[in-house]
Amino acid sequence: MGANRSYRIAVIPGDGTGPEAVREALKALQAVAARENFTVEEVHYDLGGERYLRTQETLPASVVEELRRFDSILLGAIGHPGVKPGILEKGLLLELRFQLDQYINLRPVILYPGVETPLKDKKPEDIDFVVVRENTEGLYAGSGGFLRKGTEHEVAIQESINTRMGVERCLRFAFDFCRRRGKRKKLTLCGKTNVLTYAFDLWERAFHEVGREYPDIEKDYAHVDATCMWMIKNPEWFDVIVTDNMFGDIITDLGAMIQGGMGIAAGGNLNPQGVSMYEPIGGSAPKYTGKNVINPLAAIAAVQMMLEQLQEASAGRRIEQAIRKVVSRDIKSLSAGHMGYSTSEVGDLVADHIATH
Repeated sequence: MGANRSYRIAVIPGDGTGPEAVREALKALQAVAARENFTVEEVHYDLGGERYLRTQETLPASVVEELRRFDSILLGAIGHPGVKPGILEKGLLLELRFQLDQYINLRPVILYPGVETPLKDKKPEDIDFVVVRENTEGLYAGSGGFLRKGTEHEVAIQESINTRMGVERCLRFAFDFCRRRGKRKKLTLCGKTNVLTYAFDLWERAFHEVGREYPDIEKDYAHVDATCMWMIKNPEWFDVIVTDNMFGDIITDLGAMIQGGMGIAAGGNLNPQGVSMYEPIGGSAPKYTGKNVINPLAAIAAVQMMLEQLQEASAGRRIEQAIRKVVSRDIKSLSAGHMGYSTSEVGDLVADHIATH
């Protein structure tokens, strides 16, 4: 990378403990920027539960237009006990993904040395795969409605929308990612072809048609229920998994658990041709708000993912090395309140490692 590199990052600290985790993630970002000689301009946005309760706004159109002009977005967490479930998730999170066409959800599932997994006898070399989830279609597209709502004859319809364009661009990303990752070079399509015979007929046909362009990638298929089973029994079988929106949502939470919990799990909502958004997978954990006890490592790992996509590979490696050091030598547990350090102290440990290594 050349000199005078500068990035404008939109920061949405969000609700609950989101701002605390984001504060430590930005500490790591500024530390690595200093080491790697680039600059970061942070622009903070007040979006989330508090703003909604104050103004009844979730995502003003003017903010969406501003966000399009950033190099990347860092999101804390969305979810407020005073706001009915679904309002913020649909009106802010899903709306951002749809409006910014962030059609890939990327979820690395990595077990770091020193982190406990609930899987018996599994080691870091056994749990190292990535889920590529289609992020703008499927059951989350919002197609459907009610008939005779509120009566004993009520009908609720929710439709899964799968377009050839949407499926194919997700598959191409997954094949390209699998090739770049350069590990086992095996791509597994996770679906349900035996029951969802329309949607996954499209997915399966497109998978094999696109796959002909990638003769170096091994193609594999597993039903979603079998995928869940094998993620527990033999996670070492997986390299990259590609799947639809709903199944991806489910199996990535399972992935978070086998990699040690939500405290270490990060994800990216990617528009490879536009602006992408990175976030810790865990929720806003309102019961811990302001206590300085939650684990910020997932938010820090989200910054690592952001830097990798901004082509700052060396900076990404520095953050990953710092995370590895902290989980293997310093903190006692990934759980909030049991780390042996406060939220800000864990952030300091990461930033200090970046600054001195």
